[in-house]
Amino acid sequence: MMDNKTRDALLNFLLEFITDKRKALFDKVLNDRTRYISVVLEDIYQPHNASAVLRSCDLTGIQDVHIIENINKYDVNPDVALGSSKWLNLIHHKGRKNNTAQALKKLKAQGYRIIVTTPHKNDQTLENISLDEKMALVFGTELTGVSQEVIENADEFLKIPMFGFTESYNISVSAALILYNLTMRLRKSEFKWQLSAEEKSEIKLEWARRTIRRSETLEKEFLKAHR
Repeated sequence: MMDNKTRDALLNFLLEFITDKRKALFDKVLNDRTRYISVVLEDIYQPHNASAVLRSCDLTGIQDVHIIENINKYDVNPDVALGSSKWLNLIHHKGRKNNTAQALKKLKAQGYRIIVTTPHKNDQTLENISLDEKMALVFGTELTGVSQEVIENADEFLKIPMFGFTESYNISVSAALILYNLTMRLRKSEFKWQLSAEEKSEIKLEWARRTIRRSETLEKEFLKAHR
C-alpha cells in the first residue's frame, strides 16, 4: 500500500511525461467528477449497450461503475465506448455464489442508497427523487431488468415517464437520460458532490499510468530510487 506522500511524489514524476494541455484537461475533468452518484450494471450482456452506458457515465462525470457478473460476462465494444472505460473506475463483482448480494452490501456500507430503475408501485420521478444522500443507480438486463435480489434490497425505485406504445427505453438511453438529469440537478445543489483532494490525486495517478507508454517501467524505476 502506497502512502500519500509517495503517491503524490510519483504522480508529480509521471506528470513530467505528460503535456501541459493533457494535464490541464485532467484537472478540468476532475473538477466535474463525482462519486456521489455511482452506476451499477447487473448482468448486462450486449456489448453495444454496455459500452454506451460507460460513455454516458464519462460524459456526465460519473467516476465509479460497478459491474455485476453472475451469468453474463461484461464486454466493452471499443467502437461505442470510444475510450471512455480508460477514464472510469470499473469495479467488477464476480467469482462468488451471489455477486449481486455482495455488491449491494458493499455499496450500502459505503453510504449509498440503492436506486432501482424499474417500474414499481412506489417509484420516484427524476424531478422529485431526493439528492440528500449518495445513490447507486442499478440497471439490469435488456430483457428481464434487475434481479429479484436487487428489488428486495432496493431503497427506492425510479422511473422515466413514457408516452408511447413501447414498454421501456433501451438501457443505454435510460442511463443517459437519468444520469444527465440527476447530475445537472446535483451540480445546481448545495450538496458536497465533488471529489476530495485525495480522491483527485488517486484518480489522476491512475489516468497518468494509463496515458504514458512504459508507465510500469517508469514507476518501478521511481520507487526503486525512492526506497
